[in-house]
Amino acid sequence: MKIDLFDVEAWMTEHEVDYRYNLAETCVASMSINDLLEMVEEKETVIKNLFDTKLNYGPITGSVRLRKGIAKLYQTGDADNITISHGCINANELVLISLLEKGDHIITITPTYQQMYSFPESFGVETSLVELDEENDWLPKLEDFEKEIKENTRMICLVNPNNPTSTKFSKDFLLKLIAIAKKHNLYILCDEVYQGLGQDEVSVSDLYDLGISTSSLSKVTSFAGLRVGWIKADKEIIKIINDRRDYHIISTGYINDYLAAIVVENYDKIIKRSRNIINTNRQILIEWLNNEPLVDCVVPEVGTIAFLRYKLPIKSRDLCVELQKDTGVFFVPGACFNQEYCLRFGFANKSEDIKAGLELFSKWLHNKVK
Repeated sequence: MKIDLFDVEAWMTEHEVDYRYNLAETCVASMSINDLLEMVEEKETVIKNLFDTKLNYGPITGSVRLRKGIAKLYQTGDADNITISHGCINANELVLISLLEKGDHIITITPTYQQMYSFPESFGVETSLVELDEENDWLPKLEDFEKEIKENTRMICLVNPNNPTSTKFSKDFLLKLIAIAKKHNLYILCDEVYQGLGQDEVSVSDLYDLGISTSSLSKVTSFAGLRVGWIKADKEIIKIINDRRDYHIISTGYINDYLAAIVVENYDKIIKRSRNIINTNRQILIEWLNNEPLVDCVVPEVGTIAFLRYKLPIKSRDLCVELQKDTGVFFVPGACFNQEYCLRFGFANKSEDIKAGLELFSKWLHNKVK
């Protein structure tokens, strides 16, 4: 099976080393197990349970405790509407391979996370890309989705908030898209891993019986290392996915499941911390942009990332390599998302690193135009 190189992940693997300031981090500053234990009342009990845990496979589709906890993050459904995966990337994979087959057609957006088109193309699924309009705050036109629908169209795929633009698809937008999907009996897969930081966010699986939400503990809850994700959908869809998952993932393991349940049960405390970090760093970005004429950005309301557009005649891959070599400042080039003269900026790290990294970036940019 041939598959395109996963540009953004390959870039991170090769270049997320030897940096001074990581301005590409998409996960809110990571927490330790000790940090998590500070949030629980029965700390000694948790520690004892961890040391008493037998390291077998664990609950295959996720413990009832974990699935119940995740279900409470949504407006509809219960534990039977949830299945656990190895991160959100595995959740998306399981949805795509379980519900699509060779000859089917899907519609997604661009720029977005490459998994949403390159992966299904690798097993014979046809894809159509709807362009996001930077001048319209990176929002697409609803009619562009409808124009792409064919007889073999089976699914619409979104990332909400989007990666790399942090485009937020509102409830009103989703309801209008759902009305289009209903006419053609289409699934809507929505990767919602960047949700949780806004006040009025909505999940597609709460709005539509063929809506499928995926997420994980990686981005906004600071526990990427647990590698726990999930799918939330109609029970019949979950049954199809669980039948297929046996070929791809046995379980996430007892310890990961147990710690993930504790994370979910302390979700509100963790999200409060995450919002404080992201809101502080977003303001740093806004103030920097106000004083930096060589960079523009549609500053996102939510999410942990932004898409910067710079005003230098240097291709983004070349810029990132040269910048990191000269200053130690690490970005992801827009070319990884088929967008030149752009950079994916992650403002999820320590505020002092964000400030210092942006200051170095400015000095480097202005030295280039002298």
